[in-house]
Amino acid sequence: MSTEGSTKVPNGAAVAAFLAVAIGSLVLAIVAFACDLSKPFEQVVFGIGKLWMPGAAHIGPYSGKETLGLAAWLVSWIVLHFVLRKRQLEGGLWLTVFLVGMGIASTLIGPPVARLFG
Repeated sequence: MSTEGSTKVPNGAAVAAFLAVAIGSLVLAIVAFACDLSKPFEQVVFGIGKLWMPGAAHIGPYSGKETLGLAAWLVSWIVLHFVLRKRQLEGGLWLTVFLVGMGIASTLIGPPVARLFG
């Protein structure tokens, strides 16, 4: 099998997508963690959700948490895509960064963790 003439597609766009998911998840987890620790902050986050979601009163501060997580994901994906799209990156390293980020986000999102600090 010859590799002549074949072109290697840069993996930067895929790395950007994975990292954006981790960033959005981390923001969601950090905001949820902070809301568990501070009721005034939770009201601010609830206000953010009510800005654009008419039914936010039905789901409470979760609307703001999701809004902030979604915004972090979208902005980070756009920025990272344009920065990394033409680059060939080491997949194993970035997979590890993604998994560690998701592990931290999964740990922080749980109420028992907030109770340890609250």
